[in-house]
Amino acid sequence: MTDASLSSRHWPTTAPRLVATDLDNTLLGPDGRVSARTQRALAAAAEAGIAVVFVSARPLRRLRELAEHVAGHGIAICSNGAAVFDVGADVVLAEEGMAPAEVACVAGALRAAWGAQNVHFATEHAGGFDKEAAFTESYAVPAGSRVAESIEDVLTPSTLKLLVRTSLPWDETFARRVAAVIGDAGLVADSGAPGLGEISRTGVTKAATLERWAADLGIGPHDVWAFGDAPNDLPMLRWAGASFAVANAFPEVRAAATHTCPSNADDGVARVLEHAVGLGSTR
Repeated sequence: MTDASLSSRHWPTTAPRLVATDLDNTLLGPDGRVSARTQRALAAAAEAGIAVVFVSARPLRRLRELAEHVAGHGIAICSNGAAVFDVGADVVLAEEGMAPAEVACVAGALRAAWGAQNVHFATEHAGGFDKEAAFTESYAVPAGSRVAESIEDVLTPSTLKLLVRTSLPWDETFARRVAAVIGDAGLVADSGAPGLGEISRTGVTKAATLERWAADLGIGPHDVWAFGDAPNDLPMLRWAGASFAVANAFPEVRAAATHTCPSNADDGVARVLEHAVGLGSTR
C-alpha cells in the first residue's frame, strides 16, 4: 500500500447520504475509545445531514459503554447484524436471533464433532450474557450473567450470538472449521478475535441488516460509504457504493475495498468524514 493510496485525492467526490462504520480497530482507536477528532467528525457529519450507522460485532452490553461519545450520531447494528440498537435511548429496535432449538442444534453438532469436553459456549442476547462454566470470556463477565454446565440450561427465546471456544489447539482457520462442522445450521462470522467462533442465525450478517435499514430510509448502496477492517466486514464493504479499509485492516479486506484510509490509530475514519463534510451538505 502506498502513501498515495491513503490520500483524499483518491476518495469519492460526491458526499454520501449514509456512512456505515465498524467500531473496533476501525472507528475506535487502539485504546478502544472514540478520539476527540472522531467525536468532532461525527458531529460534523450529523450537522451536514449525513446519517451514521455503527455496524459492529459488539454485543449490546459493549455498546452501552460508548453511549457518551456516540449517542445522537447514529444507530448501532450490532452482534454481527442480529440486532439494531438505539444507543442514546438504550432501546433495541429490532432483533433476529436464534431460537433455542437452533442453538441446541449447533451446539450438538460441534460437541459431536470435537467432543463435548472440548467445546464451550456462551450466548449474547438482548438481556445480557450467559455462559458455560468452562467458557473463557475475554472481558469482564457482567453482573447477573448466568453460568451453567450446559448452555441449553440458560437459553433465552432469542440468542443474538452463540459464542464457541475449544480446548483443542486452534489457529486462524478456527472460524472456517466451525463453519464446516455446522453447515447451514448457523452462520459463522470472523471478527478477528483469536480462538472465538461467533455464530448467528443463518442469513444474518452486517450487510443484510444494513441493507434493510438503509432501504427503510430510502437509501440505496450507491449513496453509502462503508468502513471496516476484518473479514466479517467484507459483505458490507462489497455492498456499499464506496468502501474504505483502514490501513491496519486484514490484507483481504484491503484488497476488497474500493478505497483505503489511514489506520484507526491515525483517525482514518474521521479524516474521511471530514472530507465528506467538505463536499457539501447532503440536505
